[in-house]
Amino acid sequence: MIVPESPPLRIQGLRTPAALVDLRRLEANATRMARKASRLGVALRPHVKTHKCVEIGLIQSGGSPGPITVSTLAEARGFAHAGFRDITYAVPLPLPFLPDAAELGRRIRLNLLLDDEATLGSLEAFAEAQRMRFRAFLKVDCGYHRAGVDPQSDGALALARRLQASPGVEFLGILTHAGQSYACRSPEGARAVAEQERAVMDLFARQLRESGVRVESVSVGSTPTCCAAEGWAGVTEIRPGNYVFFDAFQAAIGSCEAEDALAFSVLATVIGHYPGRNELLLNAGALALSKDPGPVHVDPDCGFGGLYTAEGLPLPHLRLSSLSQEHGLIRGLAPIDYASLPVGSCLRVVPTHSCLAAACFDRYWVLVDGAVSEEWRRIGGW
Repeated sequence: MIVPESPPLRIQGLRTPAALVDLRRLEANATRMARKASRLGVALRPHVKTHKCVEIGLIQSGGSPGPITVSTLAEARGFAHAGFRDITYAVPLPLPFLPDAAELGRRIRLNLLLDDEATLGSLEAFAEAQRMRFRAFLKVDCGYHRAGVDPQSDGALALARRLQASPGVEFLGILTHAGQSYACRSPEGARAVAEQERAVMDLFARQLRESGVRVESVSVGSTPTCCAAEGWAGVTEIRPGNYVFFDAFQAAIGSCEAEDALAFSVLATVIGHYPGRNELLLNAGALALSKDPGPVHVDPDCGFGGLYTAEGLPLPHLRLSSLSQEHGLIRGLAPIDYASLPVGSCLRVVPTHSCLAAACFDRYWVLVDGAVSEEWRRIGGW
């Protein structure tokens, strides 16, 4: 007896809000960045904080576990369990996490990050007590001013010398993140920030080497700069993350071709019509989309993400104007055609910031040609 195959699950059958991943777009994004890194002569160590998903990490690494970047030790443990053995934890190490970092560092190549002497002193004391060595980068501020040493300061050189001489630490090199690139308005602006990022790190690496400090790795990365850069002279690796999904913010500042690259969206249901206000309501609010501000420096009226039909066709006449916890209010820029968007129908939202919106979910529904092909789980926690 032949049992007929079940028909593919359509997205309209999903319980909303639901996180959707377009597999073909995701694969194209991953391939494009890998080829660019190869062409420009740098290693690619993708950041997995955007998706926190082993299956996507494997796609970014070419099908088998490769070097990656994480933002939490939970991510590091989850990816290590899946076979990833070279992981950079790209947040200055919280000292209470030292035992966890030590345990993981005994099993895999775990690369830590620091930018102050107090952290180094604690690392050294712990390493001596445990009879082990940590691996660490020196975090450098290339203009973002969130974390990192000032490469022009005497303290930066002194800390690098201490790292190299430390018996408890293997000094790996220098690492930075050009987060200021998110304030750009165009690829040209991001390209200028990428050159600033490259130049700052190349100069500092040369100064360290001239002072007798060995610098093996010069690590940089943000999606805007990695998409825009035309050269990485002096850099050894790049660490973009958002590029695998992209989002409404990246599209607005020119990091990607909007319709061809947006691989992540949130499926939501229309739950109310308000013709008197020319508005309608979705069941996706801040707990499904986050409330990260959009690219208001590019478009002050950008709202909280791009709106599309369930099939992925753009709805440019609609604006997601406000979010509360479980509600998303859509305003019409022209009279809304309510007949085409009945209560109970579905829309897709490409969020402002895919990293934060994805964090609102525990799984992804993977789409191939509009049908659900797989369910992928995310790694949560810290």
